[in-house]
Amino acid sequence: MALKPTIYKVDLNLVDMDRNNYQQCKLTIALHPSETPERMMVRLLVYGLNQDQGLQFSRGLSATDEPDLWIIRPDGSVDHWIEVGQASADRIRKGISRAPEVSLYAYGSETDIWWEKNKDSLQALPKLSIYRFNWEEIQALTPMVTRNMELTMTISDGDLFIADDQHQVSLSLQKLS
Repeated sequence: MALKPTIYKVDLNLVDMDRNNYQQCKLTIALHPSETPERMMVRLLVYGLNQDQGLQFSRGLSATDEPDLWIIRPDGSVDHWIEVGQASADRIRKGISRAPEVSLYAYGSETDIWWEKNKDSLQALPKLSIYRFNWEEIQALTPMVTRNMELTMTISDGDLFIADDQHQVSLSLQKLS
């Protein structure tokens, strides 16, 4: 019998001063059995950074033809393809063929090694923006992970601050390309 995802409910108070976007978002996030809590929290951060009326979590790790998040317009077209992790150039090309904007948010303890190995092939791709989270800062988010989360995410001058009633974490986001 296949393992089922664990469902998390998130009440996200988004304060994005960079884009003048202030939202109260009620989200349901599925944690795939092979996914870590850190990856799920990165997806949540990326949601806040890209919050838009058409932004949706995709079917995730179980769907090889979909990104982690995407902005779908009412006509069904993909406006923004968003990947999380250390994606290959081949994976990113799928998004480039389907959307006018593609973003990659890398994280992990070996992001520097991945970037050195893949930077030339990724930088050669059009329409692609690449960002990197600091791994130690991402790991500091795990105490916030509960089945029902109430979080405030503040974005100001490219820096992120996320808090719940017991924890506060400042995060930096570096643009690689």
